[in-house]
Amino acid sequence: MRKRNIQKIVRFNRKEAQDLAAKAKKACLSEAGLIRLLIRGYEPKEKPDDRFYDVMRELSSISNNINQLAAKANTLGFIDAPMLKNEAAKWNKFQSEIERTYLRPNQSEMKWQ
Repeated sequence: MRKRNIQKIVRFNRKEAQDLAAKAKKACLSEAGLIRLLIRGYEPKEKPDDRFYDVMRELSSISNNINQLAAKANTLGFIDAPMLKNEAAKWNKFQSEIERTYLRPNQSEMKWQ
């Protein structure tokens, strides 16, 4: 059974349909997905450029390396494991902030909601 089983038919003129399609493409969403986000009061963000994904891969790699060092330090007992874990947490927080900045939709401040 479908999660969304209520169908709505909406009519657009050519310009409105083109605008909807273009905005959905920029946000990497379907037109229906874009409309659902807007109705719930969110403003989607455009898909970031390739530099964002390169930085995210690099941060993820660094974070994984730090976590591996922390695990090894705990096992062998020769590196300050709490410090390394703290650094790993900082990197993970930084990665989340970047994702929030570039990817997550913002709450809309539209008055009619």
